[in-house]
Amino acid sequence: MTVASPWLIPEHVGTGRLRAHAVDHDDRLNLNGRWDFQLLPTPESPIGAEWTTLTVPGAWTMQGIGDTPIYTNVTMPFDGPPPRVPPANPTGVYRRSFELPAQWASHRVVLNVGAAESTLLVSVNGHRIGTSSGSRLAAEFDLTGALRPGPNELILTVVKWSAASYLEDQDQWWHGGITRDVYLYATGDTYIADLTAVADYDADTAGGSLELTVQVDGRLDPGHRIEVRVAGTTVGAEVPVRQARELPSAAGLPPELDDVDLFGLHSATIAGQPMAPGLRPLADALLARLFPGPAGLVTVRAELPDVRPWTAETPVRYEVVVNLRGPDDTIIETVTQRVGFRRVAISDGNLLVNGQRIWIHGVNRHEFHPRTGRTLTRADLERELAVLKRHNINAIRTAHYPPQPEFLDLTDEYGFYVFDEADIECHDYAATLCGDARYLPAFVDRAARMVLRDKNHPSVIAWSLGNESGYGPNHDAAAGWIRSADPTRPLHYEGAIARDWHAGHSATDIVCPMYPTPEALRIYARHPHTRRPLIMSEYQHAMGNSNGSLDAYWEAIRSEPYLQGGFIWELWDHGLDPDGDGRYRYGGDFGEAVHDGEFCIDGLLFPDGTPHPAMREVRHIFGPLSVTDTTDLLDGRLTLRNERTFADLGDLAVTVAVATEAGTGPERTVAMPALAPGEKGVVELPTATSADLIGAGTVALHLYVRTATDTVWAAAGTELDVRQVVVRPQQTSYPAAPSANPVLDLDDVGLLRHPLLTTPPKLCVWRAPTDNDLSRFVRGRLLRTGLDTVTRTCDQVARTDTTATIAARYLTAGGAEIGHTQRITLLDDGVLRFDELVTVPEKIAELPRVGIELQLTPGFERVIWFGDGPHENYPDRRAAALLGRWDAAVDEMPVPYLRPQENGGRGSVSWLCLRGAHQVALAFDQPMQISVGRNTIEDLRSHRHVWELPHRETTVVHCDIAHRGLGSASVGPDVLPEFRVGPGIFAWRWHLALGQEALS
Repeated sequence: MTVASPWLIPEHVGTGRLRAHAVDHDDRLNLNGRWDFQLLPTPESPIGAEWTTLTVPGAWTMQGIGDTPIYTNVTMPFDGPPPRVPPANPTGVYRRSFELPAQWASHRVVLNVGAAESTLLVSVNGHRIGTSSGSRLAAEFDLTGALRPGPNELILTVVKWSAASYLEDQDQWWHGGITRDVYLYATGDTYIADLTAVADYDADTAGGSLELTVQVDGRLDPGHRIEVRVAGTTVGAEVPVRQARELPSAAGLPPELDDVDLFGLHSATIAGQPMAPGLRPLADALLARLFPGPAGLVTVRAELPDVRPWTAETPVRYEVVVNLRGPDDTIIETVTQRVGFRRVAISDGNLLVNGQRIWIHGVNRHEFHPRTGRTLTRADLERELAVLKRHNINAIRTAHYPPQPEFLDLTDEYGFYVFDEADIECHDYAATLCGDARYLPAFVDRAARMVLRDKNHPSVIAWSLGNESGYGPNHDAAAGWIRSADPTRPLHYEGAIARDWHAGHSATDIVCPMYPTPEALRIYARHPHTRRPLIMSEYQHAMGNSNGSLDAYWEAIRSEPYLQGGFIWELWDHGLDPDGDGRYRYGGDFGEAVHDGEFCIDGLLFPDGTPHPAMREVRHIFGPLSVTDTTDLLDGRLTLRNERTFADLGDLAVTVAVATEAGTGPERTVAMPALAPGEKGVVELPTATSADLIGAGTVALHLYVRTATDTVWAAAGTELDVRQVVVRPQQTSYPAAPSANPVLDLDDVGLLRHPLLTTPPKLCVWRAPTDNDLSRFVRGRLLRTGLDTVTRTCDQVARTDTTATIAARYLTAGGAEIGHTQRITLLDDGVLRFDELVTVPEKIAELPRVGIELQLTPGFERVIWFGDGPHENYPDRRAAALLGRWDAAVDEMPVPYLRPQENGGRGSVSWLCLRGAHQVALAFDQPMQISVGRNTIEDLRSHRHVWELPHRETTVVHCDIAHRGLGSASVGPDVLPEFRVGPGIFAWRWHLALGQEALS
């Protein structure tokens, strides 16, 4: 059937397209590579004579042909309403020729196009074959009748904008083109069209059962048979393939069912009335004979005692081999499927895997690559999943569409819990399309194709109906189809509970809110109507310097019923680099008229795959073991707990080291007890470590958790976490005397002068706004204070040769005054002592920081500090920070967030020393938040990209007595109250040694 202009029709899902299935056919001809290409201005434009070449798979928007990417979050990139399509509609025409392998003669040949954005039209040798909508699911077409000997010409036309685009309004880049593999595969006249493998596990008996349903299509014959083997052993008798429906004769009725109203009997059973003993199996058997189902459908069942179950911690899989045998007993086709025996259920308000309540240490994941847009190789996928495993992430939500097939093969192998999500998001029209009957076929089609393709993956433990599409009858229809097709997995859909966490039962079995506060989680857990598990669809928005208070979420989750975790938004910073120059772009950098700027730069990984510092926090909070009791630490004993659900700790190696102000001592191996999941045990520390703990200057014990053996995702010795036990508060180290004899030199307004200072120590109450600071939730409050622009007025300077007292006022743009009194004393050893007193009036409700800023002349290359490290940390993101003595290059201290902002902080700092041609040291009477870098607040505030920052040789130092936390308010809760900075009196003392010898 031919459909005119299918891209204009909301009901269109495909014509001539084969049904989705879970079978992989190995006999393939890969069509990836260089294709002839033309980009037309509209679908109706004639094909020209000039062709260029383009790489398939790969978005044409990333290959320099004139149509560039567009980033929007909610707003559609063209005017609606649905199903309106813009007249300017880029259309790519792909052309290539191919010849069939000789062994494919007389075979059925199928084309598979892995993904085309957004409407695909297929023709072969001038014959129109079919169409498909849905940008992130494969479309298959039977080409057999259109093929000829010798060269064949294949043309794939991809229309960028369609009525279906309104269902793909996802928070990501809009691209165009063919972004996944294209290939042909061949089958015989009779072939395995699909198989469904339900590999169940009973935790009570430790036994498994396999129900395998095989669909055989093509030229069927009573002599065709299916043979099933698991791990090399035949598990079921050879079952003949039914050629056609066969109705039983009256003579074939079992005598027990003579004169029985079979249909009434079943109806009574459905209504809850009892059936006579023994009649149900007979009735079921007769119904199966009366309604035998499709031709070629075969079901094999087998019990397998003592199988090893699949979990994310123990991803054990078994190989199932399905042979299709012909009448002469030859094998026509073999299909191999790896299965994992596991059972997913919701019971007593908990999501269970194999009878155990699990934690969802999850992350949301778009398909992303900075050079290709979203075309990923298997090696790319392996690197990505290895990073997640090494950071103790065990769950992935495929936001917001089914991933490429290889991804789920790897999540099965590596061990992840996957929430597989349908390619549905109509954010800009969420309130209407969910109830628009014109889009009903697409809702159901997209959900069904996902389930049919991915149903055999043990890693997929829940189906998601999509994202941010409101809630309406189209969702209920899709949910109903999935529930009938696959009753073995629960449903997930945030829209169904968006207005009421206790509603939406028909569309979601899981309460899955977006960006709640920790307190909201506790309220839900304690509500008398709570009956379902809560797993956050999105939380902890990782935009820029973010992810504050992740530990607060997990304190609530681990201490309350029904709460089981969630999915951090998100994995990747979506910075595109089409030129390969390392200058990552975001919305607006391609000249888009409509865009959402840097809002796509919101991941735990930089575009090159390097983890944000927040990933250290994630790794720590999701770590495999914890310290639960330190009472006997100084006697050489610790109590640890296995935080896993299914696995022991035999695959891990643990070492310990003692941190002092002089540095961290040697690591020594700990003999770990055999701890079952969830079990606690006492470990004995090495004798030498116990002795170090009671020595002078000891500050903390560090426990390093590493892999003990090689895995597919990490080599032996890969660090998975570091746990810390603080032994005693650190001592403030007093800087050594300077080598010169400085004097106390002030300028006319009471600011210190020194040859090593380009900017004197002065009060600073502002920071370069983080993405969270600029959110609609916070920006108004912070900017209304006027702290971004302050004017200093010196009221009084009283001084002697060795002391000076400076009284100054800082007038904000908002009209408030901050008082600052600074007393400077030149000590006998040449060190300058500063006594600071800052008064912030009630008019200023919140501040980013209160502290001192100074700037050093060029020549300082290294920084040594005692405090939290070694990575960036902030007051509400320091659970993974380690107290100790750290050493780094000055240029390594800042964090290159793509949009410049406050970064590079380290907390609980007692002292720091900067070294180069000269030495400068600072020491504090109480722990401070510090940052050291090359750029000023104004540099960071005034540039859109990190690669635009000026290169400076000076060193900028901030030392804060109070510093605002990070929160995740770009989307989500603001900084928790205990990590905000408010009005009041701030007093502290610090020392500055300029030009001294190196600290020991």
